Amino acid sequence: MSRFILPVSVFGTVAGCAVLLKNHVTGGRCPSKATIKGKTVVITGANTGIGKATAQELATRGGRIIMGCRDMEKCETAAKEIRGKTLNPHVYACHLDLASMKSIREFAEKINQEEKRVDILINNAGVMRCPAGKTEDGFDIQFGVNHLGHFLLTNLLLEKLKESAPSRVINLASLAHIVGKIDFNDLNWEKKKFDTKQAYCQSKLANVLFTRELAKRLEGTRVTVNAVHPGVVATELGRHTGLHQSQFSSSVLSPFFSLLVKSPELGAQPSVFLAVAEEMEGVTGQYYDVMTEKEPAPQALDDEAARRLWEVSSRLVGLQDGGQPCEAKPSVDRQSKAGLTDSAQTLGQKLEQDVSTVGS
Repeated sequence: MSRFILPVSVFGTVAGCAVLLKNHVTGGRCPSKATIKGKTVVITGANTGIGKATAQELATRGGRIIMGCRDMEKCETAAKEIRGKTLNPHVYACHLDLASMKSIREFAEKINQEEKRVDILINNAGVMRCPAGKTEDGFDIQFGVNHLGHFLLTNLLLEKLKESAPSRVINLASLAHIVGKIDFNDLNWEKKKFDTKQAYCQSKLANVLFTRELAKRLEGTRVTVNAVHPGVVATELGRHTGLHQSQFSSSVLSPFFSLLVKSPELGAQPSVFLAVAEEMEGVTGQYYDVMTEKEPAPQALDDEAARRLWEVSSRLVGLQDGGQPCEAKPSVDRQSKAGLTDSAQTLGQKLEQDVSTVGS
C-alpha cells in the first residue's frame, strides 16, 4: 500500500497547484457576499454563457432578474432552470433583439412601464468575429449589436436608473479594445474590405469610450457605469474564431487552454463584483480587467473621440444628444450617418420616422 503513497501525493500536489494556478489566472470568485434583495437587474444575452451564469448568481443573491434575449425559447428554458436552482421565483424572460432598434425600444418601453425600478443594468450580450452582415437597420452586425444596441438601450433606461439611484451600469468590454480603432468615416465597413477581427475590436473599443463618456454625463446622478474585460471564457461567443477546430489544437493545446480559459461561472464573477461589491459604490468611468481596475488603451482615453462617438451614435439610433427620441427630418446628414451607404441611409430615415411615430 505504501508504494502508492508517493504517486498519489505527487498527483494530489500537481492537481492542487493546477487549481490554484487557474484561480490565480482567472481571477477567482467575487469576494463580496452582498445580497441584492429588493433590487431589479436587467441583463442582456442572459440565456447562455456569462450572461446566464451572471443571472443565476444574482438571483441567488436575491435580485429580481430580467433576462433580455433574442431567442425566447432558450431564454424561457434558462429562466426556468435558474428559478429551480436558486428557488428565486423572480426571474423573468423577455424578448430583446439587439440587432433591431424596434425590438430595443419595445423592450425598454416594457421595462419602463412595468418595472418600478432598475438598479443594475448589465450590457452583457455580444457577437464576436462573425461573418460580414448587417443588422435590421443596416449597421455592421458587430458594431450594431455590441455598441449601438446597448447604447440605445442604456439611454432609454437612464431615467429609470436615475430614479432608482444609487444604481449601476456594467458594460462588458474586452481586452481586444487595445488594438481597436474607431473609423468615423466608415463605421459600418461600406468603403473598405471587411475585417471581422478589426470590426470586433472597433466595437469593443466603442464599449470603453461609451462607458467613459456616459460616466461624465451622469456625474451627480448617483448612477455609475464601468466597463469590464471578463477574461477568456469558454462560451458560444467564440464559435467563429476556429479555436479547437484542428486536431493539433484539440489534442495538444487543450490542456494549456483549460488552465487559462474560465468556465461561464467564473467568467460571470467580474460582472457580479461590479454589480454588488460595496467598495464599488460611487466608482464610475473605469475599466476593469477581471476584478482589477486598470488603465485602458490610449485610444480609449481620447475624450474627443468619446464625445464624437456619442454624438454619431445618438444620430444613428435616432436619439437627441440628451437621450430623447429625435423628430423625423426630411433629409439625413451625411456626416451623421458616418459612412453608411445610400441603402443604409434609407433605413436610417425609416428608423427616424418610426421613432417619431413612437414618440407621438
